[in-house]
Amino acid sequence: MNARHIIAAPVILMLAGCTTAPSTLEPIPGSITYGGQPRTKLTKAPIGSIVEHEFNDGSRQVIETYVIEPDRSLRLATRRYRPALISFGDD
Repeated sequence: MNARHIIAAPVILMLAGCTTAPSTLEPIPGSITYGGQPRTKLTKAPIGSIVEHEFNDGSRQVIETYVIEPDRSLRLATRRYRPALISFGDD
């Protein structure tokens, strides 16, 4: 076994773990697409446009990013979480 085989083996193993299929996120309560696609379509936004949606799930802030598909449906692309801001009222 020469040096090329020693280096190539880890590279092949790393590539074997890659996938080209996109991961699909499931909508959660508060997501725009929770319970199905919205009844109104985004007709003026260009296909491929990004739509960001923020909401609280009770204990944290949720930031979701959607992509407008060619059929004008929304595809949930990413979801991020942040701790919810605590309000101490007006002092």
